[in-house]
Amino acid sequence: MKPSLKPLFLLADSSPLFWRGADGPFLDCLRTLTRDDPSVPPLRAAYLGASNGDVPEFYELFTGAMSLAGITHCRMIPSRPTGEDLAWLSVAHVILLAGGDPLLGWETFRGNGVESLLRERHRDGAVLMGISAGAMQLGTQAWSDPPPPELALFPVLGLAPFIVGVHEAPDWTELKRALRAAGPGARGIGIPLGGGARVHPDGTLEPLRHALVEFRNEGGTLREGRIDPRPGQSLVTR
Repeated sequence: MKPSLKPLFLLADSSPLFWRGADGPFLDCLRTLTRDDPSVPPLRAAYLGASNGDVPEFYELFTGAMSLAGITHCRMIPSRPTGEDLAWLSVAHVILLAGGDPLLGWETFRGNGVESLLRERHRDGAVLMGISAGAMQLGTQAWSDPPPPELALFPVLGLAPFIVGVHEAPDWTELKRALRAAGPGARGIGIPLGGGARVHPDGTLEPLRHALVEFRNEGGTLREGRIDPRPGQSLVTR
């Protein structure tokens, strides 16, 4: 049976990983999402720190968050992965793309074989999560950090059908610049600090914790809207 696609999780920063709601920790949803996988337990989680230069402290934060969901089989996939690292990534149930510089991380993924594995794992039903730069890399286009005076966009994974901006509220200056550079028809989602977005396989966009800002480039004019969390939002995904 063909594996079902799982939602993408786009987070502005790492704080939502430790978010607890009325029905338990946010990351409990990871076990719910993987319950139909015949190879579990145990769940395997992979951390990609290429965007921040593989800073070990951020990996420790990741393992601490995963432990809240009962996931203890974790591995850091470095910028220069070994064959064993890539083998782990190829069967990981949960994959997190860390924050940092989107361009640094993206160029690394393209050069070390990780880009194709990320696409493959998404098709095969793994849960992909991105924090800050990682969230941007799951969208359609991104830019380097810090952004240059003349914003240069580059294509990224495109698993989420829009450009992602993070923790720029309330002005969303760089996201707006990106949408103007992308041209008419471009769509962008702004995720405020402490917030996130769950992108379901059918394209439904679900805010996590805080409202999202949506921008559309309509004939060169930017239109702005707001997407609010549902009242009484449950943390456990369907």
